[in-house]
Amino acid sequence: MNPPPTPPCILLLEDEQAIADTLIYALRSEGFEVRHVQLAREALAAFTEREPALAILDVGVPDGHGFEVCREMRRTSEMPILFLTARTQEIDRVLGLELGADDYVSKPFSPREVCARVRAILRRSAGAGRVAAPNAAAPEAAPPAALRLDEAAQRIHGPAGPLPLTRYEFRLLAALLRRPQRIYSRSELMALVWDDAPDTADRTVDAHVKLVRAKLREAGLAGELIQTHRHMGYSLQG
Repeated sequence: MNPPPTPPCILLLEDEQAIADTLIYALRSEGFEVRHVQLAREALAAFTEREPALAILDVGVPDGHGFEVCREMRRTSEMPILFLTARTQEIDRVLGLELGADDYVSKPFSPREVCARVRAILRRSAGAGRVAAPNAAAPEAAPPAALRLDEAAQRIHGPAGPLPLTRYEFRLLAALLRRPQRIYSRSELMALVWDDAPDTADRTVDAHVKLVRAKLREAGLAGELIQTHRHMGYSLQG
């Protein structure tokens, strides 16, 4: 008889014990192993000792912050990372994503939502071939061959040439193209695409996705290249 599979290990950096206890209980109930630490240096030591399947990093901890921990981890690993934070400034969300985080959850949060996001991230990582091994960096998912992003000219080309996109349509599709298969929440897309229009409602994301899908169809492409993930956000099919 084969031994049961080892449960995925989640490294949790969270200095507020009450929050940590809630997350540990929820994650363990979902079948995960959890290693909890309260300090940035402890998180890096635990990561060096045994790389987990995924890390949940609180941005603000007594001896530093999660951004620095993420930056250090990204030097040697493509392990999935989710930020957990009370900070809601757009620049913080953008910085976290640019450092290579896979998702970003703001406090207060639902532990069930965090578990759902962890499972979704791990599914995407497995599908993209990312492995949790020290010093191993797997290639990211490739964008659809029918689309080509021209950063210099600020254009996206389809099979018949440049797509007729408005400014925000371009920025939305470009954000999805840069990280195929990654699920972006509405708040993340708002921070990346509408950073210069802070008063814009998050339903604007839905409206622009609908417009971009229509233009993809007009260009002879499947509008479903942009996939909807219920209660989570949008991704571009790789």
